[in-house]
Amino acid sequence: MKVQLLREKMVLSAIACGLVLCAAPRASAQVGELCPIKDQYNLLKGPSNAAPSGALSAAAKIDPREEAEYKAFFNIHAEDTDKRIEAGDAFVQKYPTGPFSEAVYSQLSTAEYQKQDFEKMDEYADKALALNPDDVTVLVFVGWVIPHSNDSAAKLNKAEQYDKHVLELLPTLTKPAKMTDKEFALARSEYESQAHSGMGLVYYQREDFANAVAEMKKATSGASHPDPSDYFVMGKSLDQLDHYSDAAEAFTMCAAIPGGQQAICKQKAESAKKEAASKPTAAEGTGSSKLSAQQSPTAQ
Repeated sequence: MKVQLLREKMVLSAIACGLVLCAAPRASAQVGELCPIKDQYNLLKGPSNAAPSGALSAAAKIDPREEAEYKAFFNIHAEDTDKRIEAGDAFVQKYPTGPFSEAVYSQLSTAEYQKQDFEKMDEYADKALALNPDDVTVLVFVGWVIPHSNDSAAKLNKAEQYDKHVLELLPTLTKPAKMTDKEFALARSEYESQAHSGMGLVYYQREDFANAVAEMKKATSGASHPDPSDYFVMGKSLDQLDHYSDAAEAFTMCAAIPGGQQAICKQKAESAKKEAASKPTAAEGTGSSKLSAQQSPTAQ
């Protein structure tokens, strides 16, 4: 099973490249052969609403020069990763605990992800979270990336902790002044979907297939643009649980989403259908794992 799962993780990594979660206000860019950032709504939505570090009170004054330098950094094109990293590093060295530093660290983490430097991505994310442990943008992003790029027990535990914290925070968020009610509801929904997606892959990496299925059901049911890799993981997990008909249904959903994953998902769907026909089990047909059935409870 270990060798087979390793092969499937390699396939999953390939599927994960090129995926997007939803159309974001500042869409991230794909550079060369790199996997693009999984797009997401930023509840802070731009420099005028950058998150304070926690030390800034409502009455505190912002240095106009610092604000101008932050806006200059913010306006550097996402594709210009080296320039963004250089400018961001200079900014946080100059203003290490300023009102914009957390937002800069967050974007530096994203830039390092674009370069596939996951250690630096994690380092910048840690610095952002040191300033604000409740930054959902950072938490959900890193919580999703880690299980796609690392399967060490410590890293998976970290991702699970981040994703669970996101789910705790989402009901408490206050709508930013410049977001409409519809935008805010969609943003929260997509953050929730991405947190469940990250946790689902954490459980899959641990070979906890029942919880992987439960989380991926939640991830796909709440997504405006479902991630085919979520259906792929769901299908593989159901297959490991001998729920072949349900696995075929998950793989079929994966194959229905345009992208480079369609061929492998179609192949997996056909294989699962053959397994269902040749190896019927008591678990099949009970409704416990149907995609349309009520979702199974899991740890949150």
